[in-house]
Amino acid sequence: MKFKKWISATAASLLLATSLVSTIPVAHADESATRTIAEESIYDLLVDRFFNGSGTNDFDTNTQDPSKFAGGDFTGLQDKLKFIGEMGYTIVSIGPIFSTEKYDGSMPTSYTTIERHFGTTEEFQSIVEAYKAKNMSIMVDFPLTNVSPNHEWAKDASKADWIASTNNGQVQWDLSNKDVQEALIQAVTEFVSTYDIGGIRLTNIAGADTAFINAVIAALKETKTSLYVIANEESDADFDATFSPVTADIYRNIFKNVDMDSSKLMEPFTGEKPTQIMVDSLETHRFTFDSANENMFPPTRLKMAMGALFMLPGIPVVQYGTEIAMNGEAKPDTHQLYNFKTDEELIDYIKNVQSLRNQSATLRNGDFEVITNENGLLVFTRSSDEEKWVIMVNNTGKTQRVDLTPEQLGEGKMLNGILHEEKVRINEKEVYPVILDREMVEIYQVRNDEGLNTPYMVALGLVWVIFIGFVVIIIKRGKVRRQEQDVH
Repeated sequence: MKFKKWISATAASLLLATSLVSTIPVAHADESATRTIAEESIYDLLVDRFFNGSGTNDFDTNTQDPSKFAGGDFTGLQDKLKFIGEMGYTIVSIGPIFSTEKYDGSMPTSYTTIERHFGTTEEFQSIVEAYKAKNMSIMVDFPLTNVSPNHEWAKDASKADWIASTNNGQVQWDLSNKDVQEALIQAVTEFVSTYDIGGIRLTNIAGADTAFINAVIAALKETKTSLYVIANEESDADFDATFSPVTADIYRNIFKNVDMDSSKLMEPFTGEKPTQIMVDSLETHRFTFDSANENMFPPTRLKMAMGALFMLPGIPVVQYGTEIAMNGEAKPDTHQLYNFKTDEELIDYIKNVQSLRNQSATLRNGDFEVITNENGLLVFTRSSDEEKWVIMVNNTGKTQRVDLTPEQLGEGKMLNGILHEEKVRINEKEVYPVILDREMVEIYQVRNDEGLNTPYMVALGLVWVIFIGFVVIIIKRGKVRRQEQDVH
């Protein structure tokens, strides 16, 4: 099975490469300096639940109790850098990492010290540098309020007037207090000054007025101009990207089953700023939970969702474990330990789709036009002066056909399907008949119709040569073993 899987992966990689090499501009080393957040993709994880790379910080851990620390750490993130990088993500959001009484960072006791279960400051700095060297940046959560009663500020008698309330076992700061505002701004800017991270996600912002949040954002941008600042709550503040829980609900509800009403699919793209788009959540139920409740097969549902998510003009935010169909209705069940021994089919799918997105500036920020959007059948284009793509999402229960015209694609063109290797040429009725089976996504590259695709044929031939070579080697080795057995 491993041999067969290797051959399949080799074939897919070669065919993917030949379909891109002649048309997609090569990204230059200085591209990161001009990128905007609309071109990024975010992998959202919890340090404690990802990978345990070091036993030196495994005190008071219990992998059998989902409410306790499990042992994941910065060393684990270092060990799994290649794993995350190969999926194509450009930002790794690792949640809150300050000293905390809970594994998910939701009970912070400091804004200056790092949680020792996760590792040392040196180990944190090491992963920041290691990920940056691979063109990925680290994003960290900074909670403006809702901290532990044992937070160093809460235990300081001189700061008693900083506390507005205590609810659900957490302390809420008086975010209208100027001293509190100054202290928070100083804490977050000092953190950014100390570590070369790529982004801050402000959390627990509901009690803060817009003017104060804008002051925090301005201070952060002054500290590091290229820093992305986002939130996981709705806000009118000057964040680099918008967030809406409604957006996640829209995508979850559209893709959890076939033939769903997709009329609201475009709502997240009506604003001036790019929006965070996702189908999963660490705060509520997992997408797998929703699709399973619909009696659907979650991996297939996730392929549909991910195929669309990475091609649409928002910022894809994918929660850790989505790529292995992690389940759960509520935390801590939604915060399971990552299982690295599961099937990699969905992981490979994400690799291929993100490889396209990362190599094509047009797929990241090109013009977006919807051709068809009706009850799960979605066809749209991403285009620029350099190239054009057609993305077909057949989230329905039957095979679908869409006829595209030369006016839509241009004269003398053809469609080169990347994921399923289908080619579409103009027919006798002067249309391009695009046909796609149920529950599938295809990404078509619009190319000049020049007959046979020589690089494609060469790559296909190379795949067969490799395959035949392996077969010959295996046969020869088998003969040698049999001869040795006959001798003995």
